[in-house]
Amino acid sequence: MRVHINLDTRLVKRLDRKVGKRKRSAYIRQLVERSLEDERRWSDILSSIGTISDNGHVWDPDPAAWVHADRRSDPRRVG
Repeated sequence: MRVHINLDTRLVKRLDRKVGKRKRSAYIRQLVERSLEDERRWSDILSSIGTISDNGHVWDPDPAAWVHADRRSDPRRVG
């Protein structure tokens, strides 16, 4: 789909120096995709704040032992 976007002349010149006139669309597409994915991730992070309690975790008494036991419980892992 085509989209019309207005950019300042100086910005277009900088863009052309970086990627070339024939690669503008691909570069802008990548930046928009990355930006939208970053925003989605931040939204996920912000929405999960407070979902894990501050105390009473299974691993609290001995984190190393908990990791060791968790790794041993997976038959796909070796060692």
